[in-house]
Amino acid sequence: MAHNDAAPRFYLQVELQGNMAEVSIEADRLENGKVSDLKNFDDDGRIKRKGTIWTASAHIITAVIGSGVLSLAWATAQLGWIAGPAAMLAFSFVTYYTSCLLSDCYRSPDPVTGKRNYTYIDAVRANLDGFQVWICGFSQYANLFGTAVGYTIAASISMTAIQRSNCFSSNGHDDPCHVSSNPYMIAFGVAEILLSQIPDFDQISWLSIVAAVMSFTYSTIGLGLGIAKVVEVGHFRGSFTGAAIGTVTKSEKIWNTFQALGNIAFAYSYSLILIEIQDTIKSPPAENKTMKKATLVGVATTTVFYMLCGCMGYAAFGDNAPGNLLTGFGFYNPFWLIDIANAAIVIHLVGAYQVYCQPLFAFIEGWAGKKWEDSDFIKKEYALAIPFYGRFNVNLFRLVWRTGFVVTTTLISMLLPFFNNVVGLLGALAFWPLTVYFPVTISSCQWIHSGCC
Repeated sequence: MAHNDAAPRFYLQVELQGNMAEVSIEADRLENGKVSDLKNFDDDGRIKRKGTIWTASAHIITAVIGSGVLSLAWATAQLGWIAGPAAMLAFSFVTYYTSCLLSDCYRSPDPVTGKRNYTYIDAVRANLDGFQVWICGFSQYANLFGTAVGYTIAASISMTAIQRSNCFSSNGHDDPCHVSSNPYMIAFGVAEILLSQIPDFDQISWLSIVAAVMSFTYSTIGLGLGIAKVVEVGHFRGSFTGAAIGTVTKSEKIWNTFQALGNIAFAYSYSLILIEIQDTIKSPPAENKTMKKATLVGVATTTVFYMLCGCMGYAAFGDNAPGNLLTGFGFYNPFWLIDIANAAIVIHLVGAYQVYCQPLFAFIEGWAGKKWEDSDFIKKEYALAIPFYGRFNVNLFRLVWRTGFVVTTTLISMLLPFFNNVVGLLGALAFWPLTVYFPVTISSCQWIHSGCC
């Protein structure tokens, strides 16, 4: 049933972000249709945000703890017992510090009472010039797109690992158990098409919580298997300097060292969606205060898991640590436990895909809404009655655009299964501008109230 175009609208004079403005509000969006019930709206006229420190922490953990945590044992093996843990601690501190700076830029020029910046690029635009805004937008959205492709590939790898593990268990270890990843990529894409119809970032908190639990699940399994391997061997493997020259060439040592640092940097990168996460948080207290607490919880939690998984994986396998910690234990024993870990990775990536893509969805839909303000295809919402759920609003542009996006990322994943290597490079290159340069620069600009550096 289509939404009634003739539904009454109320025009209210309210204070929006420090300025008096007229806001148009549909009657059916007000609780019980009461115009006076303004407590349901924030200072920018939008429906009151409901996010808390815990939902924000869940978003952060879902974004940060990806399946890349399983590669940290390999990264530690390239750096050794001294540089490996030191690099993880250093990147965690940089990420926490710059994230706190960036959280103060959600509102400009004042971090508590200033105008809201709904996206990362809005925060940059409020403080810097056009070229730097372009660089930020390109870095952020290219990274989000690449991450979506990478997550599709990673999910299919875990799903094929489950099938191969079960094949070996049923047919014996001599069976080659060849498995195509394409059907699993398509299945993952179908799931993401359905979930991508969730309209806004603040409506996927439940998905982030489930994904965060799954990330703890497979990280804990990897950690437990690493500890069991150390107990079996009877001592810690590894060295102070990592893989020694002789077992690898000098050029390989240099390349692997930089690749390991890139993997660690990419594993901590979530600044590109920090502002979007902060835009889901309710106030009071001030959003930046809540976000800083959530950042501390998220970064501290991920650092503990990174240190444990990276160090115990290195202790278990030494300089021969695999690129994926779970594959180091083979597909055989205990195959059922590794199956659970791989299933948890898949469920986590389903949620992480949405956490990373919702900002990109919102950017394109906001741009289209401004360009074609009177288009029913862009603006109109249709109410559908879904059994056991209730009313769900469907927008034709959202349906077509988001479905096309997921189909595109799925096709690229099927055509370029090596794209994960490109994603790692992309993430490492984006760490400096998105996690370090822009947070420090716009925070400095905001602090001196110049508006432009």
